[in-house]
Amino acid sequence: MTAGIPLIPKKPALIERRYSTHFMHPVLAIVGPTASGKSELALFLAECFSGEIVNYDSVQIFRYFDIGTAKPASEERARVPHHMIDIREPTAIFTAGDYQREARRVLHDICGRGKMPVLVGGTGLYLRALTEGLFNGPERSIYWRNRLEMLAERKGREYLHRILSKVDPVAASRIDVRDKPKVIRALEVRLETGKALSKHLDERPRYPLTGSDVRFIGLSPPREELYRRINDRVRQMFTAGLVQEVRELLRKGIPSSAKPFEAIGYRHVIAHIDSCITNEETIRIIQRDTRRYAKRQMTWFRKQPDVTWFDGPGDSDEIKNMVHQFVKPFATF
Repeated sequence: MTAGIPLIPKKPALIERRYSTHFMHPVLAIVGPTASGKSELALFLAECFSGEIVNYDSVQIFRYFDIGTAKPASEERARVPHHMIDIREPTAIFTAGDYQREARRVLHDICGRGKMPVLVGGTGLYLRALTEGLFNGPERSIYWRNRLEMLAERKGREYLHRILSKVDPVAASRIDVRDKPKVIRALEVRLETGKALSKHLDERPRYPLTGSDVRFIGLSPPREELYRRINDRVRQMFTAGLVQEVRELLRKGIPSSAKPFEAIGYRHVIAHIDSCITNEETIRIIQRDTRRYAKRQMTWFRKQPDVTWFDGPGDSDEIKNMVHQFVKPFATF
């Protein structure tokens, strides 16, 4: 990297766009592991290029879950419009398909106003659903779903995953043993149709995003630096009141079984509240599991084609300048 490059001003004059009938709307998608500075970079780019931020984090979708999701602060939302945040109650069911439909409407609206969408988050499946489309699978079977849910209650999600490994080993190899909804869906498809989910995936087309030119920007800080940032962020969340936030959510009547409580940090704090685990031990476990999650994110995003990677955190001046120079020809015309 070249040192000493002056930082681009945060708020240059707004960029006028002229569209032709064959215009492809520019869209930026920022990928990378948690704590790599994606949100800071997204805010910077949105301010530089008259953009609006579209979240693709699956937990920021839900209201009230703020500290543990590192949700953008009110002053950040005042600087740049943010979308797909706080759009559902915590007990609501929200799927990748729901995200695809709503986020595509949002993108259409942003582009229609002459702005540039900047996608940022950590849920790779949501980003893939938005940009590449989703598998259009068989309809859900309430009969098989209910039976599988009861079986999971009696024998555990690991038992269901073992069954899936026998009837659809390809799907089982792709689905984490802890991801009960996906395991149940794969088994449901196999039992209802007599055909493995992996076979359906091979046979049914996806419908990718059209009318947009998506450029992927990847952040890949050195591992030691990333792990330090993760450890610091977890401590900051506790200092900011993560435990108190969870207690308040439970007092509101949100059940501990609600989907966002399964997220890293939240599920650990619930275990902390229900046991005699110390704050320090809980912090250590969350740090460890977040580092593991970051590694899984990098594995996922490294498989994403056409990513331009930058070897540093997105909140550093040097990386901001390098990304700005990369984006400028694409976003200004």
